[in-house]
Amino acid sequence: MFRDKKGNVTSKVTFSYLNPSNMQTWKGSQICFLGFDELCDFDEKCFWFMLSRNRSTCGVQPYIRGTCNPDPDSWVRKFIDWWIGKDGYAIQERSGVIRWMIRRDEKIYWANTKEELWEQFDLKTDEEKQEPKSVTFIASSIYDNQELLKVNPQYLGNLKAMAEVERERFLRGNWNIKPASGLYFKRSQVTMVTDINKKDICAICRAWDLAATEQRNDNDPDRTAGVLMARKRDGTVVVLDVINQTIGAGDVENLIYNTAVADRAKYGNLYVVRIPIDPGAAGKIVANSYVKKLMGFRVKTERVTGSKITRSTPFAAQWQNGNVQVVVGDWNDAYFTQLEFFPESKHDDMVDASSDSFNEVAESTFNPKNLL
Repeated sequence: MFRDKKGNVTSKVTFSYLNPSNMQTWKGSQICFLGFDELCDFDEKCFWFMLSRNRSTCGVQPYIRGTCNPDPDSWVRKFIDWWIGKDGYAIQERSGVIRWMIRRDEKIYWANTKEELWEQFDLKTDEEKQEPKSVTFIASSIYDNQELLKVNPQYLGNLKAMAEVERERFLRGNWNIKPASGLYFKRSQVTMVTDINKKDICAICRAWDLAATEQRNDNDPDRTAGVLMARKRDGTVVVLDVINQTIGAGDVENLIYNTAVADRAKYGNLYVVRIPIDPGAAGKIVANSYVKKLMGFRVKTERVTGSKITRSTPFAAQWQNGNVQVVVGDWNDAYFTQLEFFPESKHDDMVDASSDSFNEVAESTFNPKNLL
């Protein structure tokens, strides 16, 4: 709340949420200032509906402000198209330039001046001439926030450590870049090793991506993938072994159990088996059956949430920054090929298993006992 010198409330700022399901609860509202944090995350219909609530008799001229990070799939990308170049970056000479628009039947008409719209739509009365709305887009980046960089200089390093797609969006302001083959994993970005010293391992996990369809005739079913990954004490992540097979449900259980026996015999009690809990009621039942099958092992079950791209991003960031090693093996070529074609490849079993395995060893590293 804001008060005058006499203590009277002059204005009030309220924080709330907005989505299509609660949009109508704002009917009757009079809001002189509308502020959207991360505008790209809001539904377009919600935005235009709230524009109708942007009114007031308090003496403050109604206005709207929105902040956003680049999202090529958002309605905002099309809305600000005039300010964005073909390369996806903001056109600096146009940053802050005011344009005018009229929206009719869900279509936006743009002009450089409101007078152009008066003429185009034959707006003659004083009331009609109020229809055009002024719009501008101001390009900015982390480098404009010098106070943050002064207080929190390591934040810039955090942005640079992101995977390529996210780094282009959040650091460089690219409104066009989308996930595509070769943008997440390239074999040239990792170091090949023949083996690692087991004493250097502080966390190790084999995560599985389950499938239970046998290959028949010319079908191309999903595969059961198991990725064994370790994190060394210096922070390096090592992909030790990858299994990727098309086998039936009964054989999958035996494969996971026999692999766990061999893995623990080689790497000791730090070893964890991670099983996904797939969506749906049956997912938990299947995961629990594996827990029983693996009695005596350290087993962790995790519900699968988020898109495959979102799940892979933490691992991709380490991969792209040269923090991943891969042990030489006959599985290397198939593994690299699938990762390099992600997210456009037909199969992504090994990617999903890699994401889960990485998340497990990354989390495990923060256990003080593993650092002793």
